[in-house]
Amino acid sequence: MPDTDFQLSQLDQLNAEFEKAAPQDILKWAATRFGERLALVTSFQPTGIVTLHMLSEIAPHTPVLTLDTGLLFPETYALINELEQRLNLNLIRLRPAQTVEQQAEAHGPELWARNPDQCCNLRKVIPLDQSLKGYDAWITGLRRDQSEGRSSVQVVAWDQKHQNLKLCPFATWTEEMIWLYLNAHELPYNRLHDQGYPSIGCYPCTQPAAPGADKRAGRWVNSAKTECGIHLPQKS
Repeated sequence: MPDTDFQLSQLDQLNAEFEKAAPQDILKWAATRFGERLALVTSFQPTGIVTLHMLSEIAPHTPVLTLDTGLLFPETYALINELEQRLNLNLIRLRPAQTVEQQAEAHGPELWARNPDQCCNLRKVIPLDQSLKGYDAWITGLRRDQSEGRSSVQVVAWDQKHQNLKLCPFATWTEEMIWLYLNAHELPYNRLHDQGYPSIGCYPCTQPAAPGADKRAGRWVNSAKTECGIHLPQKS
């Protein structure tokens, strides 16, 4: 079971220590503290790729959880396959209970267009919730510069929903810093970024965005929705 008392009592101290710490140091602490009970959750966005590269040198056997919704771009699948081989990832592909076709039969065609919250819940939130029960801590690629809704992201937080620790080692990094690292290490990235996609999710709900737009622009266009539900603020 998670050491809840330790985690909750140490949050303020850890956040103070990690606010100016290098992501590598945060990842080393997490790998040492949690071992095989630590997982990385990534959709292979640029920050996730940087995390994967760092972890491959720090704790190469760390479980890597990624959501295969069945609706990803071909470019995304190709990138996942390439990095799985290149970094020898301990990759776990999480899939929904229903295929896209089965979901259409149960809920009607193109659920994402009629009820994107329900679609995300079925294809992303529920599969991840079920998987995270097996871990005491998980790493995400959230950054404060990505959107207004993420501007107050803490480096370390208690995840009330999953009853474990949620780590954002790159909370203080900027988009420029991420790309400098990617280029310096000649890491592959999703080529859709070169076509104006700042953030890449499922193909029915992702479009290019105007230059300089919010990092989450292009997701669920013409909708008030900005998050799939995995990182929504938790009610106390």
